[in-house]
Amino acid sequence: IQAPETLEKSGGRENYEIMTRRTSLTAAPAKAVMGKKALIAMSGGVDSSVAAFLTKQAGYDCIGVTMKLFQNEDIGVSRAKTCCSLEDVEDARSVARHLGIPYYVFNFSRDFKAQVIERFVAAYESGATPNPCINCNRYLKFERLFQRARELGCEAIVTGHYARIEKQNGRYILKKALDKSKDQSYVLYMLTQEQLAHIRFPLGALSKSEVRRIAEAQGFCNSEKPDSQDICFISDGDYVAFFEQYTGKPYPTGDILDLSGQVIGQHRGAVRYTAGQRKGLGLALNKPVYVCRKDMTANTVTVGPEQSLYSQELWADDVNWIATDHLSGPMRVYAKIRYRQTEQPSTVYPDKSGKIRLLFDKPQRAVTAGQAAVLYNGDIVVGGGTILKTVQF
Repeated sequence: IQAPETLEKSGGRENYEIMTRRTSLTAAPAKAVMGKKALIAMSGGVDSSVAAFLTKQAGYDCIGVTMKLFQNEDIGVSRAKTCCSLEDVEDARSVARHLGIPYYVFNFSRDFKAQVIERFVAAYESGATPNPCINCNRYLKFERLFQRARELGCEAIVTGHYARIEKQNGRYILKKALDKSKDQSYVLYMLTQEQLAHIRFPLGALSKSEVRRIAEAQGFCNSEKPDSQDICFISDGDYVAFFEQYTGKPYPTGDILDLSGQVIGQHRGAVRYTAGQRKGLGLALNKPVYVCRKDMTANTVTVGPEQSLYSQELWADDVNWIATDHLSGPMRVYAKIRYRQTEQPSTVYPDKSGKIRLLFDKPQRAVTAGQAAVLYNGDIVVGGGTILKTVQF
C-alpha cells in the first residue's frame, strides 16, 4: 500500500505506514482482497470515515452507506427541524465523494423502531435499564445491514468500532481494541461466528489520536468532529419526556419505601429511577439513601443505605458464546456489567436452561437488570448475556 502524498506531507510516510500496517485490513496483501466488495457503515463520524479510507487502501471495492434509523416524528422532533442525523449524512456523503466510492442511504427506520426504540421503552417499563447500542448492533448493523450487504454481493461489512477479530484454531475470536480507552467489545458480545467471518474492524489496532491524524491528513471534513455521547434518539437526555411522548401516556407517581416496606415519600414515576441513584429522590432524611429496587407492578421504589446496593451473584439469559460453542462447566472469567466498568474476577456457571449464573469474587455495586454481563479471558470476549436479576448481599 502506498502512502498518499497528503499523508507524507502531514505526518510522514513512516508514521502513516506504522498506523496502517497495524490494522486488520492492511495485514494481508492487497491482492488477497482485490475486486472483493465491502459495505462500509458510515455514520458521518471520524471513525467510520477512516475505516472507509483504510478499507479502500486495502484493495476492496467499497460501497459507503448510512442507515436512516428514525423518522423525526418518532422521537418528537419537528418535521421542519434539521436534526443532527441529516448533518451526519452530509458528512458521510462528503467523505465518500472524497474517496471516490458510491454512497447510499438505507431507510431502516421501521426496523430501528421495532428492534431498538420499542425494546428500550418496554425494558424501562418493566423495571430494567437496557443499553440500546447493543440492540442497534445486534438487529441493525450486524443483521439488517448484514443482509443488505449479502444482497449487494459484498464479502465484508466494515464499521468504525474499536475491537479486533482474529481466527484461532478454526474459530473467530473477538478481542478488545489495543486502545483500551476506546474499546467497544462490550457492545459487540452478541456477534455470531458467521458474522465475525465477514466483519472487519480496521480501527482495532489504532488509537483515537492516530485515527484523527489519518482523517486530518486526508482532509476529511469531520476530522475534528466530537464523538457522540448521547443516545441518538434521545438527544436531550430526558428519557421520561421521550417515553411520555412516544407512548402517549403519563407515568404515575407512587410510594417510595424503605427496606422494611414503610412509606417514606413519593416518587414521580418509577421509570425515572435506576439502581444506585441518590440524587433527585426528594427525600429529607438524616442520612443518604439510594435506589435499591423497583416494583413496576406495585409502582413502588425502594431505597436503602449504600451497603444494600451490593450483590455477589447474578443471573443472565439470552446468552451468546464467542470463544466457545458452549460451556459445559464452571469457568473462571473477568466480567463487566456496564460499559465503563473495569472487569471483575468471577466464576460463570452454565445452567441447563441456557441461562448463566455469575458469582463474583467480591460484591459488586448496583448490578442492574437489563444491562449486559460480558465475560472476558484477558483480551478475548468469551461471551455474554442480559442481566435478569441479582442476589443482593
